[in-house]
Amino acid sequence: MLNHMILLQIYQPVAAPILAVSIWLVLFGLLGSLCSTMREGFTYLKRLHQIPCSRCVFYTGDYRLKCTVHPCRALTEEAIDCLDYEPATCRPPCCQPSKKSVL
Repeated sequence: MLNHMILLQIYQPVAAPILAVSIWLVLFGLLGSLCSTMREGFTYLKRLHQIPCSRCVFYTGDYRLKCTVHPCRALTEEAIDCLDYEPATCRPPCCQPSKKSVL
């Protein structure tokens, strides 16, 4: 028991800074991992926002048949460089905001 007390008194001044440095390293590692994950998430979201399907003339807006030309590719990353993309010049009547008549 006495040997343990002597060893504890000898190693305690050395162990405290090592423990503090290791805690800071773990915290910086977690923070770096969080920043890296968020950066990857923003990059993925930017890529998803390049999907032009909702602005295409062939987009139906129906969940059963999203696109009349490429129904399997619609609203996926494969549709980013779609060769059949035609920009919709006007929206169908169901998607236009309704105008209230004022009496």
